[in-house]
Amino acid sequence: MNSGQGTDTGVVRIVIADDQAMVRAGLRLVVESEPGMEVVGEASDGVEAVAVARRTRPDVVLMDISMPRMDGLAAAGQILGWPDPPKVVMLTTFDTDENLYAALRAGTSGFLLKVSPPEQLVEAVRVVVGGDALLDPAVTTRVIASFAGRHEPAPPPHLAELTPRELEVLRLLARGLTNAEIARELFVGEATVKTHVARVLMKLHLRDRAQAVVFAYESGVVRPGAAVG
Repeated sequence: MNSGQGTDTGVVRIVIADDQAMVRAGLRLVVESEPGMEVVGEASDGVEAVAVARRTRPDVVLMDISMPRMDGLAAAGQILGWPDPPKVVMLTTFDTDENLYAALRAGTSGFLLKVSPPEQLVEAVRVVVGGDALLDPAVTTRVIASFAGRHEPAPPPHLAELTPRELEVLRLLARGLTNAEIARELFVGEATVKTHVARVLMKLHLRDRAQAVVFAYESGVVRPGAAVG
């Protein structure tokens, strides 16, 4: 994540990408009314979103899924392929399983409905800037289990690098548990869980918890039907 600018200055830099001017204006109003956040660029389509993000190097991109020229998922895929990319939170009018799964597979950090209240948008930005993923366990585990379960998984080679405890943490992550819940489950401190999660992400070359959940199902670490909301 290109959080250096936001961390160094204390200000979270945000790009808003949506093809509707009124939506962009509303999002800007919400963001800029929050101390410590500023909008550094806007885009009306996916192509422009990539260009604006490349020029401004924000900490977070709020990306509409449905846009002309290039949709938000394709734009997010390009942006997330850069070295040290910003976090991307997908915005949509419809909470469809297909969109959510595609967004998570693309490596985005979250998924937010446009009808979400302003405080939820602000909290979403804070969550992803803090290095976490914006996941609703009840929705996320159901969706990933459904889509990942369509193909027979093949365990990737990196999986063998995990210790038994790290594998256990990955399984609990895939069930949608928070660090605090994992700590209670394993009878360890929350700081210990954070260390295990960081090592899991590093060893598996994953960006965040969202990718870890996808990985767990697609690699067969967790089987469809094993998830709990």
